[in-house]
Amino acid sequence: MRILIAGVGNVLRGDDGFGVEVAQALARSRNLPATVTLFEAGIAGIPLVQELMDGYDALVVADAVERDGAPGTIYVIEPDIADPATLDPSALHASLADAHYTEPSKVLVLAKALGVLPPQVFIVGCQPAGYDELGAELSAPVRDAVGLAVQRIESLVESLSRQETI
Repeated sequence: MRILIAGVGNVLRGDDGFGVEVAQALARSRNLPATVTLFEAGIAGIPLVQELMDGYDALVVADAVERDGAPGTIYVIEPDIADPATLDPSALHASLADAHYTEPSKVLVLAKALGVLPPQVFIVGCQPAGYDELGAELSAPVRDAVGLAVQRIESLVESLSRQETI
């Protein structure tokens, strides 16, 4: 099973850099099988879609997510991605107009529209404490959650890899 793990976020905006930090921590841990590709997407939407064109069975996105929880709370989400064919064309165009700098939900819709979205998609997200201050580092609770996110992703990869052998 080919799995893409994408670290998403803006490292110049505090907790928004969570996903990139998770990708870097995963790269340092070296606990992933050879069938897993790590991709540090940052804020770039189009390069992530281009990477998905290589063909993957699953996508795991690490990112900061606003869920009204306590800062540092980790969530594993299976997103419901809208079918692009059911969206109003002008609304779709407006939402995807600048996919070079965009949020993951728009990238996932674009990938689905292009037929490159893997059948299994997960978001491992962390509730941020804040991401409005330019140049800020990760807050303490979010920095502390990076290790837990790495563990959740490694567990998810293990589970996905077992599915292939069943």
